[in-house]
Amino acid sequence: MRQGLRVLGVAIQTEKAVFALAVLASAVYGGMTVASAWALGWATQNVVLPAFGSGRIASGALWTGALLIVGTALLKAVGVAGRRILAGVMQYRMQARSRRDVTKQYLRLPLSWHHQHPTGQLLSNASADAEAAWAPLAPLPMAVGVIVMLFTAAIAMLFTDLVLALVGFLIFPAIAVLNLIYQRKLSPLATRAQQLRAEVSEIAHESFDGALVVKTLGREELETDRFRRRAHELRDANIAVGRVRGLFDPLLEALPTIGVLAVLAVGAARLSAGAIDSGDLVQVAYLFTLLSFPIRALGWVLAELPRSVVGWQRVQAVLEATGSMEYGGVAATTAASTPAALEVSGVSYAYGEAQVLHDVTFDVPAGRTVALVGPTGSGKSTLVQLLVRLVDPGTGQVLLDGVDLRELAYGGIAESVALVPQQTFLFDDSVRGNIALGLEAGDEDVWAALRLAQADGFVARLADGLDTRVGERGATLSGGQRQRLALARAVVRRPRLLILDDATSSVDPQVEARILYGLRDAAESSTVVVVAYRMATIALADEVVFLDHGRVVDRGPHEELLERCEGYRNLVTAYEREEAERAAIDLQAEEEEGVSA
Repeated sequence: MRQGLRVLGVAIQTEKAVFALAVLASAVYGGMTVASAWALGWATQNVVLPAFGSGRIASGALWTGALLIVGTALLKAVGVAGRRILAGVMQYRMQARSRRDVTKQYLRLPLSWHHQHPTGQLLSNASADAEAAWAPLAPLPMAVGVIVMLFTAAIAMLFTDLVLALVGFLIFPAIAVLNLIYQRKLSPLATRAQQLRAEVSEIAHESFDGALVVKTLGREELETDRFRRRAHELRDANIAVGRVRGLFDPLLEALPTIGVLAVLAVGAARLSAGAIDSGDLVQVAYLFTLLSFPIRALGWVLAELPRSVVGWQRVQAVLEATGSMEYGGVAATTAASTPAALEVSGVSYAYGEAQVLHDVTFDVPAGRTVALVGPTGSGKSTLVQLLVRLVDPGTGQVLLDGVDLRELAYGGIAESVALVPQQTFLFDDSVRGNIALGLEAGDEDVWAALRLAQADGFVARLADGLDTRVGERGATLSGGQRQRLALARAVVRRPRLLILDDATSSVDPQVEARILYGLRDAAESSTVVVVAYRMATIALADEVVFLDHGRVVDRGPHEELLERCEGYRNLVTAYEREEAERAAIDLQAEEEEGVSA
C-alpha cells in the first residue's frame, strides 16, 4: 500500500494542475451526489407526503423540488465529464512520459547492458509495464472525490440522525479490513502475471525474429508449443488475479448494501418511535444507496495498486540502471574530405569473466586502408564495437586524431565515423529513406553513394527507384543488395573513418573488388578499416593487422605476412584452396560424365 501510494504521489506531483482540476470535478460530482439525496429527501417531505395527505401539490414546492433535482443532476453530469476527461489526460500523459524516459534510457545505456537483457523484456518495460504503472490514475480522481463525498455524507448523516449515522459508519472499518486482506493476496499474483507478460513477449519476439530458422528447420510445432506453455502460464496467472478480484469486488459492493439494510432496520424502529421523520429516513437510506457505486472507485484504485507497483518497479529498474556512457567536451574534427587517424593503444576487453581482447595495439594513418584479419572468435567484431564506442575498453585507449573516444562530446563519433556492421539492418522504408536515414541528402548525393556501393544498377531497375519500399528488414532484397544499401548509407555521410565489419560477405567477389577499388580511390576523404576474409579483398589494403585469440600476432603488408606468418598464410589461403578444390571436383565430374557418354 505504501509503495502504491508513493507511485500515485509521483503522478500527482508531476501533473499537479490536471490532478487538481480532476479532483475538483470529482468533488463537484461527490457533493452533488450528497445534494441529490438531500433534494430527494426534501421533495419527499415537502411534495410527496403532502400530496398523499391532502391530495394537492403546492406549485411553488413542486417547482422548487424539480429545480433542486434537475440542478443537482446537471452539476453532477458536469463533474462526471470533467473527472473522466482530466483523469484520462493525466493517465496518458504519465504513460507517454514513462515510455519516452525508458526509450531514452535504452539509447543511453551501452551495448553491454543490452546484451544482458532480452529484447522481449525491454519491449515489455516500454509498453505493458509503463501502462500498468499508471493504470490507477483513471479512477484516482473519482476515489479522491469519493473521500470528499464520504466526508460530506458523514456530516449530512450526523446532522440528520446520530444513531443512523453511527450504524452506517460501521461499514468503513469493514472496508479497511477487506482491503488489507485483498492487498496481501493479490500482490504476489500480480507480480507473477506481469513477469509472465514480459516472458511471453520475449518468446514471441524470438520466434518472429528467427522466422527463417524456425521454418527452415521445421521447428514450427516446437516454437508453438514453447509459446503455448508460457501463454498458458500467463493465462493461469491472470485467472488467479481475476479470481481474487472477482471475490473482492462483490464483497466491496455488498458492504454499502448491508449498510442500507442496517439503516432501514434501525431507521424503521426510530421512525415508529417518532425520533425521526420519513424524509430523514429516505435521505439517509438513499445516500447509502448512492454511495455503493462511488465506494467501488476506491476498490478500483486499490485493485490496481499491486499491478501498478510491479510495473513501476520494472520501469524504475531500467531508469536506475547504471553503465550509461559518459561523454567529454572535446568536439570532433568535422572538416569535410579530411581523413581521420586512428590509434588503438593497449586495449583489453572481457565479456564477464571471458577475456576477448588482450593488449591490442596498432594504428591506422589518415587516408590509409587497413584490413583486420583473424579466425572466427579472434575478437574482430568486438574490436570493431570498440572503434565506434558501442562499448568501452576495460583497459587501454581508442584514439581518433589523438583524442580518446571517451573525451569526445556526445554525437562527435557519429559525425566522423560510420560503421557497416556484419548483420545488415534495413527499415521498412523507401530506398532513399534507408540511405539518408534523417540526413539532409539530395538525390545526387544518394546516387553517388549508390554508385560507390555498386548498388545504382539494381536500384534503378526497381519499380519506383529510390522511392521503392524495401519491406521489413529489407525482405524484398537479396543479402548482397541489402549489404550494398547499408554501405551506401554509410558512404553518403562522408565519414572520415569508415569501418566495414565483413560488410561485403554476401556480395560477388567481382562486385566486392569494384567496391573496394572505389573506396581506395576515395581514400583522400576517408580512412578505411575493413574486416575481411577473401584474399582479393585483403590484398587491396595498405596494411593487414592479424588477430588470433584476441591478440595482435603480426601486422604489415599482405605479401610480407604471407611469407613470414604461417597462421596468416593458412587462414587467407584456405578460401582460395576451397574454391580450387570445388572447381577440381566439378571438372572431374564433367570428365566422368563425358567418358560415360
